[in-house]
Amino acid sequence: MQITLNKKWLALGVAAALTTTATFVVAVEDAANKPMIAPKTMADALHLVMDSDRTVYTRKIVNRLAAKEKVITASEHFDDEKALVLPAQMFRFGAEMVAKRAEKLPDVNFSYSLQSLWPVNTQNAPKTDAEKAGLKFVAENKGKNFYTTEELGGTNYFTAIYADTAVAPVCVSCHNDHKDSPRRDFKLGDVMGGVVIRIPLES
Repeated sequence: MQITLNKKWLALGVAAALTTTATFVVAVEDAANKPMIAPKTMADALHLVMDSDRTVYTRKIVNRLAAKEKVITASEHFDDEKALVLPAQMFRFGAEMVAKRAEKLPDVNFSYSLQSLWPVNTQNAPKTDAEKAGLKFVAENKGKNFYTTEELGGTNYFTAIYADTAVAPVCVSCHNDHKDSPRRDFKLGDVMGGVVIRIPLES
């Protein structure tokens, strides 16, 4: 069963804007020969881009330059300390830029965020029942994603949640050593949170 998206084509150009690597999404046609795309397919494709970009930045930039070669530090106070932006901050800045740019694109309408059951920044804690259930599910079922629908503010959304794992030693040390971290026993490969992607739907 296909669900029609609120904005007919959630332009694949948005995914391309997040990376220089081309990402393809499978499109199908309904009986009326109208182009459609499954929300799950769209969310999976977007997450593939987001996760790949963030992993490359974490491993090739932050972990290599800050942890291994110690050329420069990485800090949440990157401006004052002339340091690298933390991977989580890079992700948030990207989400904010996408949201701002999407305001000028009437056919693009989705959102994404990085959240955790153990957030260093309390603003990244789950707020909806779907977020809480999804973050708990991906933490307890490694390698599996969480998909659901929810109604927020009178709008129905397809909501997908993907595990955010510690892909490099710098992830573990940053969270375990941070003064505001509510959990300090993370290990490489552990699930540290989740990426929440929302796509508005129409019935």
